[in-house]
Amino acid sequence: MGLMSKILGGGGGRTTEDYVELNIDDVAADPGEATMSVRFAEIDGQSATIDIKDAVYDGDLVVADITRLRTQDKTVEHVLDELRQVVQEVGGDIVQKGDDQIIVTPTGVSISREKLGQ
Repeated sequence: MGLMSKILGGGGGRTTEDYVELNIDDVAADPGEATMSVRFAEIDGQSATIDIKDAVYDGDLVVADITRLRTQDKTVEHVLDELRQVVQEVGGDIVQKGDDQIIVTPTGVSISREKLGQ
């Protein structure tokens, strides 16, 4: 499994314990200088979109797990519609990755629909 598969999925049931904290001395950039953060969310209902919207409005990229919504088609559509509106307002981008994740970006960040190496 590649690095991106580990970050974005490819296995089931990921938790925060699955991520390894790296020594900050090994990172060249000062995290205080970052203008955008990558945030992770789990959507289990329509109310979960509030935090995602706030993050996108604040300029963060959000990777959200929607596996709990698979059986609730109307809820999925409502969630996606709300997030599409946010993306249009801020000039970002949104894409669904498989059946289990959506990626929502802030202003000025687009998502390529082509896989690397192809």
